[in-house]
Amino acid sequence: MLETVEKSEAQIEAEAEISALMERSRAAQEQIENYTQEQVDELIRAMVWAVARPHRSEKIAQFTVDETQLGNYDGKYLKIHRKTRATLMDIIDDKSVGIIEEDPERNIVKIAKPMGVIGALAPSTNPEATPVIKAIHAVKGRNSIIVAPHPRAKLTNKMICDYMREAITAMGAPADLVLAIETPTLEKTNELMAQCDRVLATGGGAMVTAAYSSGTPALGVGVGNAVITVDETADLEDASEKIRMSKTLDLAASCSSDNSVVLVDAVYDAMLDKLQHQGGYLVNAEEKQKLQNTIWHDGHLNTAIVAQPAEKIASMANIELPEGKTFYIVPETGWGADHPFSGEKLSVVMALYRANDIDHAIELTNNIQAYQGQGHSCGIYSNSDENIMKMANATKTSRVMVNQPQAASNSGNLWNGMRQTFSLGCGSWGGNGTNNNVSWRDLINETWVSKPLEVTKELPSDEELFGDVIEKLG
Repeated sequence: MLETVEKSEAQIEAEAEISALMERSRAAQEQIENYTQEQVDELIRAMVWAVARPHRSEKIAQFTVDETQLGNYDGKYLKIHRKTRATLMDIIDDKSVGIIEEDPERNIVKIAKPMGVIGALAPSTNPEATPVIKAIHAVKGRNSIIVAPHPRAKLTNKMICDYMREAITAMGAPADLVLAIETPTLEKTNELMAQCDRVLATGGGAMVTAAYSSGTPALGVGVGNAVITVDETADLEDASEKIRMSKTLDLAASCSSDNSVVLVDAVYDAMLDKLQHQGGYLVNAEEKQKLQNTIWHDGHLNTAIVAQPAEKIASMANIELPEGKTFYIVPETGWGADHPFSGEKLSVVMALYRANDIDHAIELTNNIQAYQGQGHSCGIYSNSDENIMKMANATKTSRVMVNQPQAASNSGNLWNGMRQTFSLGCGSWGGNGTNNNVSWRDLINETWVSKPLEVTKELPSDEELFGDVIEKLG
């Protein structure tokens, strides 16, 4: 006889609230199920303009920093003002309604169909642009979306969703295409994942694991722990500037920030000098221990240091930080739990490794990411195609970013061809179902229409099909 597990009051309340939101969301989605491509594209243009227009993006950026106390104004502004525009530009000409692909050779036609209600999880580190980017990808596929924010960013999330709702209404569509969980709890987030049609999860490892365990098809992301290599052919001035840019963008709120940098022996001293000139502070052994005691408590990342200025971390660690220094350089040789600096830090702290050559750099990258970050991304500053492709072939990673600031590039930017998103699939290496930069194409169902071939295929003879295998097997 099966035991009956009694639900808590919080679970009962969550189930009722999410059921009500789902009912509204489904009703809204059904109203746009047969929208034309032009209607869909008008909607997503309006949704982005609602948050990225002049003065409003400034307001959202400051509000986000004030509420979350994470990152900085410049980083938030770039994401809400520029990243949302770039994402819109990236998808606006895509055909997402009706026939989206034809394969005349196989006589197959693919038709796009909406999934329904997307349940989206938004992290506290990127709460300003994540709801917008996920929402326009959802609506591009003629879905509706319900956003579950991190409690630390619930007011930011509501503000952004409300702006999008106003814009949707002005376009003559139902506002409930975008809904926010206004008072988030773990119970409500879990309930959303259980009731929606597709989970789009961006957040901590525990939340992504919960998404995959929800019983609903889920797109999650793996842990980021980007490792960046600088080889002997690199433009060191360019590399040092871009590493500084990536390491300090939004005070390293992104998991794509350069967590470890590997310098090959031939350029180690010169590159280290340039990193210090860019604002890096090279810590000594005593300061390294102080940083370690501050960044981790009982083996867990201290959330008080996440996306904070270098000066604040110095004060917490009792380190005298020279003026003009904006990030920390921590010499490291090992990896794994006994070497915590080899892992993700979500702070303006960078581990530094010395490699004999490119092969050693690849070995270090794989060892570091076997501890954390496997499948996510790595980068290389190099002018050697041989070294670049050697790293690409030998690492277990979904993205190798070449001569680009990692945090601003692997989720797509104007200077590369990557899909614009904040959801980076990490493949089986990271425990994910996709390697994609997740976009609207991951949020639709596809109907394949198969017609007979004009000429029926014929099986080749055994000699043609199996070749010398016949002789070898006897």
